[in-house]
Amino acid sequence: MYRVFFVMLICVLFIVSNVNAMDKYMIPENEWVDLLPEGDVFNYWQEPLGEWVSASKVFVKEGDAKALDWEPGEGEIVNGPKGRTEHLRTNFDHGDIEAHIEFMVPQGSNSGVYFMARYEIQILDSWGVEKPGYGDCGGIYERPKKEGGGFEGRPPQVNASRKSGEWQTYDVIFKAPRFDENGKKTANAVFVKVVHNGILIHENQEVTGPTRSADQEYEPEIDVGPIKLQGDHGPVAYRNIRIRSMDGALNLSGK
Repeated sequence: MYRVFFVMLICVLFIVSNVNAMDKYMIPENEWVDLLPEGDVFNYWQEPLGEWVSASKVFVKEGDAKALDWEPGEGEIVNGPKGRTEHLRTNFDHGDIEAHIEFMVPQGSNSGVYFMARYEIQILDSWGVEKPGYGDCGGIYERPKKEGGGFEGRPPQVNASRKSGEWQTYDVIFKAPRFDENGKKTANAVFVKVVHNGILIHENQEVTGPTRSADQEYEPEIDVGPIKLQGDHGPVAYRNIRIRSMDGALNLSGK
C-alpha cells in the first residue's frame, strides 16, 4: 500500500515539475518579451551564432565610416569584426506579433528583419534618398522569380531614415498567413503597420509569398516561423528587441 502511494506521489511530482518547467516558457498573449535579456543575450537565438557578439555600446569605427566598433558588455549585439557572418534566427516560432526593434548601420551597410524568416523589412543606409524604393530602409523587399529578378516589392511611404551610425527604430504589427484544415492558404501575410523612427511607412500591406533571400523562399508557406536578422550583408547592430504575441501564448521553449 505504502509502496503504491509512494510511486503515485513520485509520478505526480514529476508531472507537476514538468508543467512548471513548461510554464516558464509560455508567455501569455500581449506580454512583452525581451529577446536580448540581461545575463544571456543570445538565450532566444539558435546556434550557430557565427561571429555575433554582445556589446555594451556599438558605434562607428574611428577612421572608417563603413565599419562598426564596440565596447564589451551586454545590451547590444553586433555581427562581428568582418561585418558579415551567420544570420540570427530565434529558437522559437511566432505567428501574429507586435515587435519593437532598434538597429544601427554604418555608411553604405545593409541588413534586414525577416518575420517568420520569410517576409523582410529592409535595413539599409538610406539617409538622404529622395525617392526610396523597396530596397531602401523600411521597404518590404521584393519576392523572387525563379528565372531571376523579383516582383511585388513595396517602398516605404516616406524615407524616415536617420544618418548612418545613428540608432533607428522599427515598430511593426505583423499578421501571419492563414490556412484551412487542408493546408490551403486562405489569407496572405500582412504588415498591418510598420513605423520607422516614429513615422508610419506601411499600413495593411499584404505579402503574397516569401521575399528574396528568405528561408525556404520557394517552398510552400506555413503559419509560424522564427524571427531572422540578416547578418551577411554588412556591419549591423541591434538592441532593445521586444515582441509580444497577438494570437495566443508564445512558446519560447522551441518545442
